[in-house]
Amino acid sequence: MQLSQSQDVPVPADAHILEPGHNYDSISKKISNIVLDVRTPFGWVVGFGLGAILLTMYLISVAYLFATGIGIFGNNMPVAWAIPIVTFVWWIGIGHAGTLISAILFLLRQEWRTSINRFAEAMTLFAVTCAGLYPILHLGRPWVFYWIMPYPNTFGMWPNFRSALAWDVFAITTYATVSALFWYVGLIPDLAGMRDRAKHPVLKVLYGMGSLGWRGSARHWDRHQALYLLLAAIATPLVVSVHTVVSFDFAISQVPGWTTTVLPPYFVAGAVFSGFAMVVSLLVPIRKIYHIEDMITVRHFDVMGKVLLTTGLIVGYGYTTEFFTGFYGGNIYEVSMMNYRLTGAYAPFIWFLFACNIVSIQFLWFKRVRTNMWLMFIISLIINTGMWLERFMIVIVSLTHDFLPTSWGLYSATRWDLSLMFGSLGLFLTLLFLFVRTLPMISVFEMQEMIHHQESHH
Repeated sequence: MQLSQSQDVPVPADAHILEPGHNYDSISKKISNIVLDVRTPFGWVVGFGLGAILLTMYLISVAYLFATGIGIFGNNMPVAWAIPIVTFVWWIGIGHAGTLISAILFLLRQEWRTSINRFAEAMTLFAVTCAGLYPILHLGRPWVFYWIMPYPNTFGMWPNFRSALAWDVFAITTYATVSALFWYVGLIPDLAGMRDRAKHPVLKVLYGMGSLGWRGSARHWDRHQALYLLLAAIATPLVVSVHTVVSFDFAISQVPGWTTTVLPPYFVAGAVFSGFAMVVSLLVPIRKIYHIEDMITVRHFDVMGKVLLTTGLIVGYGYTTEFFTGFYGGNIYEVSMMNYRLTGAYAPFIWFLFACNIVSIQFLWFKRVRTNMWLMFIISLIINTGMWLERFMIVIVSLTHDFLPTSWGLYSATRWDLSLMFGSLGLFLTLLFLFVRTLPMISVFEMQEMIHHQESHH
């Protein structure tokens, strides 16, 4: 896993992404103590408490849904798909940043990913978990969700492979499986380090089981690096394929506002955009709570701000293309839909969406903004709000205004729609804070390797 540049290439002094003063042992000790220290920071308690409250609301909503049925949602004709699908697509997008940071930037030898890749990978797994539950929750009969899977059964039933929802099952399970393997393989050497540092015998056994007998031999490292590189290569096309498949839920239909070929690249760029925004919004408080500003530095936020700006401009281009092709194509139904988005009942949401996703990112042209933690935090929250509204525009607004005026209608969410949506955020936060408390959220061995490269450049 060679991440360094060539020895004879000069490296600018400000190119380093780790504050000076660290060595191999100090890195390992500081990261391990975040988990092994019996004292829990107050900020962690607040974050976990908030997540637990929202998770409780989520569990109550799910229990009521199973007991009562999907009639508790605001879905009805003509809006048969609503907030469950909107939030499902939003969570899938959130999960894209982890794979991008871990796999693609690893293959491109971008060292700045080292301090944040483990955290982003975990975020991916938890976001995909939240997303994967949604199709089950709004099936109507969630206890027979396994019928979607193409397995031989006595009923003689097979899923409809022409259905985009069946494609989602394969896309999500593949993405979740590869992401989990990639995350776990990268975690194995650090679990061995935790095993050696842990004082409690139960922790030693648990971390020892997780490390799979890792001893750090040359053979172990050789196989680990080969597998890590292979999984990175496999995971890379998933960044494009998974959200492309999700976009096919809409792009293959005939509904005005959906039937456009710009949706697959538009969805992928939007996924990376929202995913990086979520990484920023979580890292700002986490680095403060655990005092790891020397590892997750201002340089990281500067680079992530540039990524947000780039992907945001691509998303803005997608909006422009979508509206241009709608008007230029001359299809009266598409023109009517585009006019309705801009001037209809939901127009305030649409204009607010443009302000969130296009206007807000213009501040990221300035380095002073990209290196201000709390401005980045605020902008990232605005972006994620805008990306949820974007899915709202695509899914719900398109269904309220299709071909026949007699079938037009407005949508209003119920309290159960909202409780399930915000509750899924609680599930995400709870899993994330448990991860931070039980496993090293920064890759120790990659940080040590980066120190070696920085020392060799000097």
